[in-house]
Amino acid sequence: MADEPVDMEVLCMQMIVAAGSAKSDYMEALQAAKAGDYETADAKMKSGDENYAVGHEHHARMVQQEAAGDPVTMTLLLTHVEDQMMSTETIKTMVTELIDLYKKVNA
Repeated sequence: MADEPVDMEVLCMQMIVAAGSAKSDYMEALQAAKAGDYETADAKMKSGDENYAVGHEHHARMVQQEAAGDPVTMTLLLTHVEDQMMSTETIKTMVTELIDLYKKVNA
């Protein structure tokens, strides 16, 4: 399956959906932590990580494609994907720190 041609628009949309789902999970984790529900917060962080991993796997395939000598054409859609992936990583980092802070404040 790895050798089949990839529809870049479909791949980009899958990555955007994965990043968006992960962001939603991370923000729901933050809201749960704010309410003192750390069990739900942990579950939402795990779900976010699983969603993000889907997008990251697709991204890795594109990097491997380019490394193999088959360049990936940069489009506005792919630029949007990169932005969504990076902002999701940033949100995860910030939410993780804020959950730790809520735990300390509420201890």
